[in-house]
Amino acid sequence: MIRALLRAPSPAMEGGERTHLERAPIDMALAVRQHAAYAAALAEAGAEVTILPADDALADCAFVEDVALAFPELCVVLRPGAASRRPEVETVATALPGDRPVVRLAAGTVDGGDVLAVGRRVFVGLSTRTDAEGLAALTDFLRPHGYSVEGVAVPGALHLKTAVTALDAETLAINPRWVDPAAFAGFRILAVAKDEPFGANTLTVGGRLFVQAATLRTAGRLADAGYTPIALDISEFAKAEAGLTCLSLIAPATG
Repeated sequence: MIRALLRAPSPAMEGGERTHLERAPIDMALAVRQHAAYAAALAEAGAEVTILPADDALADCAFVEDVALAFPELCVVLRPGAASRRPEVETVATALPGDRPVVRLAAGTVDGGDVLAVGRRVFVGLSTRTDAEGLAALTDFLRPHGYSVEGVAVPGALHLKTAVTALDAETLAINPRWVDPAAFAGFRILAVAKDEPFGANTLTVGGRLFVQAATLRTAGRLADAGYTPIALDISEFAKAEAGLTCLSLIAPATG
């Protein structure tokens, strides 16, 4: 069983962290409806969905992926790069699956949005939120379980998965203006449409491929490559620099 851990959006989301985008008004009523539709889509894809309550004091709490990681062998509680987000950690930590060990990052910083696992290869974005010390600590946790861990510079985006995500075990969707495709040697690369820079942030759950509704030209490219993308509208979360991957912590079944 795939599990998906979500957290309801905070009414204060408009005041959260920003790095690359200017602030824009957020329609919270629409955000709540979009979040519910997102949760329903993951459930329809076969995930067991848990939604934690929002914390009105934590503007970015809906972006639950950034505070923990879940692998079949273990969960890792992270230390987010933005200090304002560290109070989010404990609520998420208590809701992690109890069927595998849980370890905690004690050194450096890592945001979950910077961690892309493709099979036994784990790419970790070195961004404004994830540093070399955090990369080293995460590597120490994962290598004993047979994962190779590779750092990747992220010069153009908030997180690595803003710029690249896995469509399957062999293929990546990528924005080559935000991350160098050469870092992903051995994979088939599908580039996003130039006017849709956020198109590379896709989410695959239960064999279903989700794309942002605002990136339909990129969705067309994926369809031409043999995929069946499903569009989800997350316009209000995108104003807060979020993508599809940010809104859920996907825990695969134990292996």
